[in-house]
Amino acid sequence: MDYNGSMTHSIGTTITPIRWEDGTVRILDQRALPAEERYLACTAVEEVAEAIRTLAVRGAPLIGIAAAYGMALGARLAHDRQALPAFADLLAGTRPTAVNLFWALDRCRRIVEHTSDAALPDALLTEAQAIHAEDAAACEAMARAGAELFPTGARVLTHCNAGALATGGIGTALGVIRAAHARGRVGQVWVDETRPLLQGARLTAWELGRDGIPYRLICDNMAASLMAAGQVDAVIVGADRITRSGDFANKIGTYGVAVLAQAHGVPFYVAAPWSTVDEALQDGAQIPVEFRDGSEVCRCGDRCITPAGTEAWNPSFDVTPARLVRAFITDRGVLAPPLVGIRGQGQVIS
Repeated sequence: MDYNGSMTHSIGTTITPIRWEDGTVRILDQRALPAEERYLACTAVEEVAEAIRTLAVRGAPLIGIAAAYGMALGARLAHDRQALPAFADLLAGTRPTAVNLFWALDRCRRIVEHTSDAALPDALLTEAQAIHAEDAAACEAMARAGAELFPTGARVLTHCNAGALATGGIGTALGVIRAAHARGRVGQVWVDETRPLLQGARLTAWELGRDGIPYRLICDNMAASLMAAGQVDAVIVGADRITRSGDFANKIGTYGVAVLAQAHGVPFYVAAPWSTVDEALQDGAQIPVEFRDGSEVCRCGDRCITPAGTEAWNPSFDVTPARLVRAFITDRGVLAPPLVGIRGQGQVIS
């Protein structure tokens, strides 16, 4: 991987959603996809924070990477280290649910604490690049660990986007799908549209199409009928925060898919790096859930689809209990919940 722009992976994609280039954080603006591939050139920490807040950059691992690059940018712009805590606070305030954001910022804070003023800009950039590289490696490890879980030619359903657009590598859930497809174990992907912002229809479909992986799009409310018809062999999703017990937060609608999978005897898998496990939280009741402006529900793209004055409830995530999860596919192996217990890491089942 070359952090000045190009990226190659051992498994099937060339998407580069973020890179450091000549003192600028360049971010693929996911709000414009699939119609347009355009990059934002962020030259201030505030611009990186705004890109995270407005979903130009999204996905738990990628948010953490973006924040780390934002801190590296801040160290180059600040006159002294006294500005860096405020930059960290600004970035931390963008989105509350994805724990990778806070994990990455904690790593950057430790660099600030133990590095001289003169060395800080290079040290923070090196740390951001390390976080980026570690996530790419974690994606590859998850892909190898999870690819064998599916039967040959499986029809796999996924919700939201957990691919290269959400990570520093080939993706979490989509990374596993990419590896499984390369081995003949995934024949088709069912893509939930993922209302209200259509990350499945806009982003996951775009990724799969680029890589030549067969897919079909469904409305979120079609998943039950699809499973009842015996058309789904497995479900795999990503995660934004996983607790010690294995309860986890992911894009709104994930909980419903998990309930449907259990009702129809379909195995439900979660793919996420260990950096998404929040060992400070015991269960899902402790996960902070982000709420976004209700106008997102009232619109489809630029078009208003509701009567004037309509109010909407708009949680960005929901929490799925561990009892609905067959296994967690992580860079430490395929694990059964709970993920963290008296003996430490959860039971390795693959």
